[in-house]
Amino acid sequence: MRVTFIQRRPVARRWRVNRFSALSRAGLVLTIMTLPAPALAGSALPKGFVYLRDIDPTIVQDIRYAGSHNFVGRPIRGYLAAECILSASAANALEAVQRMLTEKKLSLIVWDCYRPKRAVDDFVQWSRDPTHAKMKAEFYPRTDKEKLFALGYLAKRSAHSRGSTVDLGIVPGASSFAPTPNSLQPLKACTSPKGERFEDGTIDLGTGYDCLDVLAHTSNPLVGGTALHNRQILKSYMEGAGFRSYAREWWHFELINEPFNRDGFDFEVSTPPSSNDRSTR
Repeated sequence: MRVTFIQRRPVARRWRVNRFSALSRAGLVLTIMTLPAPALAGSALPKGFVYLRDIDPTIVQDIRYAGSHNFVGRPIRGYLAAECILSASAANALEAVQRMLTEKKLSLIVWDCYRPKRAVDDFVQWSRDPTHAKMKAEFYPRTDKEKLFALGYLAKRSAHSRGSTVDLGIVPGASSFAPTPNSLQPLKACTSPKGERFEDGTIDLGTGYDCLDVLAHTSNPLVGGTALHNRQILKSYMEGAGFRSYAREWWHFELINEPFNRDGFDFEVSTPPSSNDRSTR
């Protein structure tokens, strides 16, 4: 009996240990399988949104907040790719404008489209830190940083987050890409005349994009006759397609009959899915 008992006891212990080990391993696998999967770049957009290049690939894109050439001086939160994403209604309206401009050997260039709410929050946090002003010489040379929200150049709740607001300008029709800034050259004030400020490839519109200054007000006569005329051309085409302009920024337009009239979205701006996963027009 004693011998039999001694022989069986290790077997029982081994069974319990092996069972516990197997359950532990199974539990570990189960835990790993139930962890939330990371968000993948290139995932499908929310219903009603499209990539502008899928609607009209001829529109030039220079999505500034995905890079460092903007008033903050670095990529903005939520911009994982330099892509213009809009509501289908807004994108189709831009396609109509592009067709009309093409007849005049001109083209649209877009600088910002849908903007995640986290990007707006990023602007707010940036505005509260007076030490971060490395792009002041170009984008707000004559404006106090702490007054940008009060003056209406930035908003704590942006219409861009609803997906039907766009920042854009006009370039010659032969343009297929936007010029790249030279980081070795000193910053040039966006209020400087055409030919002296950063060359963004546009026709003369009086200031550079995101120029946080009174000179960027759409009807400011101080920009001169040519720039004022070009601003009115842009405004006329955009209003004809169903957009409203913004008095303080000649580049800012909101679709009047926007489909998402709500607080806004916060999905990230990412690359389009692979061609196999994308719908065709």
